[in-house]
Amino acid sequence: MADLDIEAGKKVVFKGLILLGVITIIEVMIALVGNGHIIEGFHLPKLIMYPAMIGFSLYKAYFIVFEFMHMRYEMQGLMRSVLLPTTLLIWAVIAFFQEGSAWKHRREQIKTWNTEQANQKPSTPPAKEIEGAK
Repeated sequence: MADLDIEAGKKVVFKGLILLGVITIIEVMIALVGNGHIIEGFHLPKLIMYPAMIGFSLYKAYFIVFEFMHMRYEMQGLMRSVLLPTTLLIWAVIAFFQEGSAWKHRREQIKTWNTEQANQKPSTPPAKEIEGAK
């Protein structure tokens, strides 16, 4: 892009903006149609709708980083130094969601166990044990 004159640079930017706008409109339409807001009673399965929206969002992020932030024109070492921490960040977010889900599940188990323990009637000790304790 450094070799382009001003007019050619404007064309590249506008093409990029139009592409991002079209992809955003597609994402919004998938969400509206998939949740039954456009066609009454029609719902897309979540296993189709969510990955499609995630894929479009990832493509937009890739396009913004590589075109508008000029990552495409950088050296391989700089590209790796940016992409590796990003990958690790994504891995960390997934790991935290997994860990939080495990904690939530375990907390529900403990609540259930505590409720069961509270609902059990305590057994009264025999009278001989009460007298022996005095």
